[in-house]
Amino acid sequence: MNLLKSLLLSALLFSGAAFAGAPVNVNTADAPAIAAAMQGVGLKKAEAIVAYRKEHGAFKSLDQLASVKGIGLKTVEKNRESITLGAPTASK
Repeated sequence: MNLLKSLLLSALLFSGAAFAGAPVNVNTADAPAIAAAMQGVGLKKAEAIVAYRKEHGAFKSLDQLASVKGIGLKTVEKNRESITLGAPTASK
């Protein structure tokens, strides 16, 4: 199972070059996609981002990512160009 995860992550990392320039939406992406898009963020930290999002709801700012254990403001700053929150939704 770990081998399968490693192969999947490797495939995503190498295919990420084809998608360079398109930021990953941290409010909808799965952990492997987040790990592939963010420098300094491996699968474990990406899983923590997804778990935080599930528990607390969608991120309202990129700086809020620093609330996730293992993610600091330096990591957020380093990755600002490769991540997004997605299009804002209209509130009722």
